[in-house]
Amino acid sequence: MGGLGLLLVLWVSFGGKGDAGMIEYAADSTLSEAPSVEPVAPVPVAPLPSVSDSEVAPQPSSAKPSEPGASDAGSLHGSEVLAILSATDTVRSLNRYEAHFDSMPAGGRKMHINSVGPLRRVFNDSNYLHIAAARSVGVSPISGVADAWRAGAALSRLKSCPEYYLDNLTHSLPYLVPQAHRLLTDIGAAFRDSLEARGGGDYRIKVTSVLRTPSLVKRLRRRNRNAVDTSAHLFGTTFDISYAKFICDNPATPRTQEDMKNLLAEVVFAMRSQGRCYVKYEHKQACFHITAR
Repeated sequence: MGGLGLLLVLWVSFGGKGDAGMIEYAADSTLSEAPSVEPVAPVPVAPLPSVSDSEVAPQPSSAKPSEPGASDAGSLHGSEVLAILSATDTVRSLNRYEAHFDSMPAGGRKMHINSVGPLRRVFNDSNYLHIAAARSVGVSPISGVADAWRAGAALSRLKSCPEYYLDNLTHSLPYLVPQAHRLLTDIGAAFRDSLEARGGGDYRIKVTSVLRTPSLVKRLRRRNRNAVDTSAHLFGTTFDISYAKFICDNPATPRTQEDMKNLLAEVVFAMRSQGRCYVKYEHKQACFHITAR
């Protein structure tokens, strides 16, 4: 027992201290091999600029001319009130589809055209057919834009879009019955698709006249003797598309006006063949006069 006690004293005096030294060394070596990590300072975040209510673009109301319940004008934003009060309103400046080149680029690449025949002879549906169709699917003649707004779902408000460009209207209001609006949009989309299939070109059709009131028709007759008292434009079913001018959005692939005119004639002819519309080729006004049916 005396020998065992002596061994324990020696272990405590020397062995225990040696183990502690090894542990301390191991800990030091581990720290020395680890890469030093510099503390990362937080990245300052700039505060968002304050925006006043006057700088925020007004959001569209859920009530629209093409939807029921649109007569509650009390909840409308300022831009929408302007849209009601004027056919050529400041809301146009907020529409990115209003942007375009001032004119078609000069020259133009020729493309394949499928002739539909002499346009005056092919598109010669009488005014009686236009009026009959307009009375059948249209609205009663209105006195002004307030009546158009109150019509609610019976009329859709037009604005420049990917399919067409709405001209600065001087003798009509930007409204059509939904059936006619769909026809117009389909014509514009088919025109762009056909243009792409023929080799490209970034153009849109130009709408020059839409819904007219009796007073607007009377004013128009003072300037244009060809305008008739009983016009299909009175019923919101009829629109005019220019064949003399097209809206160029990109001049990279220029096209000739004649080819564009005849391509539009192809599209309109197809819609007419499907029984969707009547068409009159207007020579003096340089437009296709189209009534949905």
